[in-house]
Amino acid sequence: MANENDSFIREVNEELRSEQFRNAWARYGRFLIGGAVAIVVLTAGWRGYEYWSERQASSAGDKFLAALTLAREGKSDDALKALQALEADGSGAYPVLARMRAATLLAEKGDKDGAIAAFTAISKDGAIPAVVQDAARLRAAFLLVDGGAYDKVSAQAEVIAVPTNGLRHSAREVLGLAAYKAGDMVRAKEWFEQVVGDNQVPGNVANRARMMLELIAASGKAS
Repeated sequence: MANENDSFIREVNEELRSEQFRNAWARYGRFLIGGAVAIVVLTAGWRGYEYWSERQASSAGDKFLAALTLAREGKSDDALKALQALEADGSGAYPVLARMRAATLLAEKGDKDGAIAAFTAISKDGAIPAVVQDAARLRAAFLLVDGGAYDKVSAQAEVIAVPTNGLRHSAREVLGLAAYKAGDMVRAKEWFEQVVGDNQVPGNVANRARMMLELIAASGKAS
C-alpha cells in the first residue's frame, strides 16, 4: 500500500512539474528562443568580424611589403604613393608604419625638410603609441644635427633623454653630436659622459661616445 501511495505521489508530482513547465514555456518560451537566437547571431557576427579583421590586416601587410619592395627597387615616388594610400585606408598598425616609412623615404630622397616635418607631425599625434612618437622625435633630431642648431635638436630629443626612456642612449648621443656640431664642447662632453656612464648603454653607442669624448679632449675646449 505504501508503495502504491509513493507511486501515486510521484505521478502527481511529475504531472505538476509537466504542467508548470508548459505554463512557464507558454509565458517565457519566446524570450528563451529570442535569447538563444541572439547568442547565435552575436557569435556569428563576432566570428565574421574576426575573419574580416584578419583579412584586412593581411591585405594591409601585403600592401606594406609591396611598398617596401618599390622603395628597394628605387621607385621612390611609387613607394610614397603606396605608403600614403596605406596610411589613409590601412588597418591595424600599418597606417602608422606607413607614415614612418614614408618619412624615412623622404629623407632618403634628399627632402630633409619634408622628412623632418613628417617625423615631427608623427611625434605630436596623440593617437599614436608613445614609443612610436619618441622614435619619430629621435629621427627628426638626427636629421636636424647637420643644420648645426642645437636648440632645434634639443626641442626634439631632450624629452626622451631621461633615465626612464628606452631611447635615452640615442637621444643623449644626438644631443652630444648637436652640441659638438655647434662648437659647444662643454655641453657635448656632458651628454657623452651621460651616455658612457649609463650601465645599460649598448656597446656600439658607448664606443661612439668614448670616441667623441677623445675628440673633445683633444680639442682642449672642454676644460
